[in-house]
Amino acid sequence: MEKEAGGSPPLPMPANVKAELAVPRHSIINRRGFGSSGRRIPLLANHFRVSVSVPDAVFYQYSVSITSEDKKAVEGKGIGRKLVDRLCQTYSSELAGKRFAYDGEKSLYTVGPLPQNKFEFTVVLEESFAKRENGSPAATAKRSKRAFHSKTFKVEISYAAKIPLKSIVLALKGVEADNSTQDALRVLDIILRQQAANRGCLLVRQSFFHDDMRNFTDVGGGATGVRGFHSSFRTTQGGLSLNMDVSTTMVLTPGPVIDFLIANQNVREPRYIDWVKAKKMLKNLRVKPRHRNMEYKIIGLSEKPCNQQYFPMRMKNGDNANGEPQIVEITVYDYFTRHCGIELTFSAYLPCLDVGKPKRPNYLPIELCSLVSLQRYTKSLSSTQRASLVEKSRQKPLDRMRTVTDALKNYRYDDDTVLSACGVSIEKQLMQVDGRVLETPKVNVGNSEDCFPRNGRWNFNNKTLWKTHSIERWAVVNFSARCDTSQISRDLIGCGRRKGIQIERPYTLIEEDPQSRRGSPVSRVEKMFEQMIPKLPWEPKFILCVLPERKNSDIYGPWKKKCLSDFGIVTQCISPFKVNDQYLTNVLLKINSKLGGINSLLAIEDSRHIPLIKDTPTMILGMDVSHGSPGRSDIPSIAAVVGSLYWPLISRYRASVRSQSPKVEMIDALFKPSANGSDDGIMRELLVEFFCTSNGRKPKQIIVFRDGVSESQFNQVLNIEVEQMIKGTSRPAHYHVLLDEIGFSPDDLQSLIHSLSYVYQRSTTAISIVAPVCYAHLAAQQMGQFMKFEDLSETSSGQGSMTSAGPVPVPELPRLHKNVACSMFFC
Repeated sequence: MEKEAGGSPPLPMPANVKAELAVPRHSIINRRGFGSSGRRIPLLANHFRVSVSVPDAVFYQYSVSITSEDKKAVEGKGIGRKLVDRLCQTYSSELAGKRFAYDGEKSLYTVGPLPQNKFEFTVVLEESFAKRENGSPAATAKRSKRAFHSKTFKVEISYAAKIPLKSIVLALKGVEADNSTQDALRVLDIILRQQAANRGCLLVRQSFFHDDMRNFTDVGGGATGVRGFHSSFRTTQGGLSLNMDVSTTMVLTPGPVIDFLIANQNVREPRYIDWVKAKKMLKNLRVKPRHRNMEYKIIGLSEKPCNQQYFPMRMKNGDNANGEPQIVEITVYDYFTRHCGIELTFSAYLPCLDVGKPKRPNYLPIELCSLVSLQRYTKSLSSTQRASLVEKSRQKPLDRMRTVTDALKNYRYDDDTVLSACGVSIEKQLMQVDGRVLETPKVNVGNSEDCFPRNGRWNFNNKTLWKTHSIERWAVVNFSARCDTSQISRDLIGCGRRKGIQIERPYTLIEEDPQSRRGSPVSRVEKMFEQMIPKLPWEPKFILCVLPERKNSDIYGPWKKKCLSDFGIVTQCISPFKVNDQYLTNVLLKINSKLGGINSLLAIEDSRHIPLIKDTPTMILGMDVSHGSPGRSDIPSIAAVVGSLYWPLISRYRASVRSQSPKVEMIDALFKPSANGSDDGIMRELLVEFFCTSNGRKPKQIIVFRDGVSESQFNQVLNIEVEQMIKGTSRPAHYHVLLDEIGFSPDDLQSLIHSLSYVYQRSTTAISIVAPVCYAHLAAQQMGQFMKFEDLSETSSGQGSMTSAGPVPVPELPRLHKNVACSMFFC
């Protein structure tokens, strides 16, 4: 990829030019060939070969619009699927008996056309319910005869596009002229999702999870891991295949609400529950009371306990002299115990669940309610929960193979009417492929010593780091009551000297005032700085911070923001359970990298012999976007790009990070014109830094590793992100080559990717994905912590929504202090 960088920033484009650039100008390139280096081995892949007996079949795409009786648009996959199912049953003859593949929202697909290009249908949904008596807060155990409540909807179906299945066949032959291949694969995936939805599964992107207790793993804290399957159709060298793998997601532990709260807050009894936290956690969750076969959504909690919360009840046969119904005030507790005959054992003094409307509360005693199964748990897992999940969900390869093949047979995809209509059939055995084991790259460490990794691992036993940075003018702060910081600092100094790092004694050790631990995370950090600054005669170059929790500490985000953004101080956080030489070495690898050292170099990097890079100034980029919890639409996404420095090295990087609209995967700040006409974008920032660290050389080649995008987004990457960069190569973890203007041979490209898995400065192991992508992920996550305690709108524990007025403006991410902006702070 030829590229000129630097110089004057480009002028802002006129509106008509921007419109032209919005038209796709790149297409995914065809494969140049196949690699041949390495030792060949046979492998079984978790793919199942797919054949298509009707390759001329054409999917017809139709747009779906649903409106209610009051002409308001209806959205939501649950109601959409119910309506389309009812529509198929009611109007089968008008639709020529065709079956739909429906995505649950705006699009449905058929094999071949429907009789008309546009339809308008009236669809009636009937829901049965028991009539309420006496104005009860919820239906009583004494039910009257069952009644039916009907809702009428208007469903419009209109023709949108044709998607030929033949495009997949052509793509397998190396011909791909437009987006239709990805569109056809997307339709096939929608068919799989529809099948899973019809079986009552929880759908999470291309994974689905069934309500089977045999697949549930309780990891504590009210969280349960549920095992399911990822499935998607893919074009491969061996033809079309179905990729299946075991997948895990987190759900709320189903069962009594009170048991969930006790586990979630780690308390012994209901009286110790923090109801402010409980209210946030329970909001928008679905429950089912034991006295009625119906689901409700929690909107909040009652203001008073069950035995003090009154509501107005109309007395049966209690009309007064004027013939008007007699209304009495009664507590929720008395209503259920006296009028419903339901015994309440412990919830009299606890709040009730409000399952009504904002202005029409409907109270249920908490002990009558259980959480409905398969509701996603969207909070971060603790280290204990994570360890438990890993341990309980671990499978040996043969067991994993058996699980996947059994699932394929049990789900009987071939029986699907839409797949059958286009002649899709799936083999039941795993696909066999040829693999190649590439030669392990040699690593150079300190004192010009060679290190030969074995099985992707090496260590620094009796070895020193390649380039070290001395640690002077530093301090230790301790937020944990259980750690001996004086011993930790002594051990760190000793270990550092053995690895070649000269570490002076810390100027001061500061213990948190016990009274401060009662404050908020932000106030605790502020008070720690107030303690520290008067004790130091100079601004520290480095601070070692001992956190109270090993993972997900509330202190972490405010502490990093204070150090990196406000003061420009390099910091390393630890929370050791067990301090030994290996632990300290791992900590020192991070510290040395952050301060500007290099722990190890590839031999070909040290000798400047990296193919296609050694002679041409080349910048390597890793790109990723970090999003908030799945249901939180108020949390900005964080886009991070890391770029290599000091060409021809490929081990040193700096990061550029920006906030952007929630849930947006495409990075929108690669090129960002400012008010004065200059470019304040990510690319310019990284290009200028490359120029400064590479002896005034501009990169003529840029290699981009892009993580986190699905195959359906490849063309967006090519025509939005690549356009903002003028040119690059984008790959997710599967390493799809979308654009290559450098001209890599397959062997050279695979060798470079393999080598970049050995330059991860945080560890002494090869990693499963290239280091720049991992760095981008770390930078996005760490900077995202800066905003964790900002004053964002309060939503539930994973059920947020956009406001009716439109998207909330994205808060600007605090910039890094100039002292640390070029450091590998993310290590």
